Amino acid sequence: MHSSGIKLYRTTDGLRVEIAGRHYSVGNTSWDALFNDPDLYERLRQAAGAAHEVPPPAPEHLLPPIDGQEVWAAGVTYMRSKAARMTEAAEAGGGDFYDRIYEAARPELFFKATRHRVAGHGQAVRIRRDSRWSVPELELALAVNAAGHIAGYTIGNDVSARDIEGENPLYLPQAKVYDQCCGLGPAVLVAAEPLPADTAIHLAIARDGAAVFEGTTTLAAMKRTPEELVDFLFRDNSFPAGCFLLTGTGIVPPDAFSLRAGDRIRITIDPIGTLENRVIQHHE
Repeated sequence: MHSSGIKLYRTTDGLRVEIAGRHYSVGNTSWDALFNDPDLYERLRQAAGAAHEVPPPAPEHLLPPIDGQEVWAAGVTYMRSKAARMTEAAEAGGGDFYDRIYEAARPELFFKATRHRVAGHGQAVRIRRDSRWSVPELELALAVNAAGHIAGYTIGNDVSARDIEGENPLYLPQAKVYDQCCGLGPAVLVAAEPLPADTAIHLAIARDGAAVFEGTTTLAAMKRTPEELVDFLFRDNSFPAGCFLLTGTGIVPPDAFSLRAGDRIRITIDPIGTLENRVIQHHE
């Protein structure tokens, strides 16, 4: 774990914090109130110091680390993502759009999910029934409080229907926003300092027990800074409960690959942990 980081979990047994591998209960405190504490790191440190140690939460007890927050996302923040999006949109005449976004001062930002559309660690994400080409997108997610301060980090899985978006860039909301379209978790890492640029993000997809795709990138490959993305998101926009901002993906599976029901997606960012989601195609 990040040497000065505290992990905050939302579970069926209330909120939990993890410090140096030891777990503590912080009771039934409101997630939204805690998320927006102006000194969350110190608040969690003090709460753990006053609490009894408890066992680590069982995987089946983990909930997505979100309540009243919205999830937004930034696109085309990595060169690999720009290339993939240009390929998708080329036949529709929109390939040039993504090159312009990558170079523009203003980033691409879009709404992604609310709590009921989000899957936590061990839960299912879904591919659209009307999509023939869907992929996961591994992303660092910023936990941003109502004041626009980056309070922590978690792992995001921005499941996307590449065929629908590629048909017309104006279809992006349908390609991105639907039930179980987003994975988030397993915890929010509240750190005393920003994550270093060499922080690695690793994706592994298994099918029928065998690896079908793996890839790794680092935060250093991201064109825009987290602070820049947050600044644009909060321009003339308010988030009373705070929000999560997915920062884009630097790993895209080859064009011949598409998710299938039954696949297992594992996204690992070492200071935070691993987010694992199974894939389904119908509502559960």
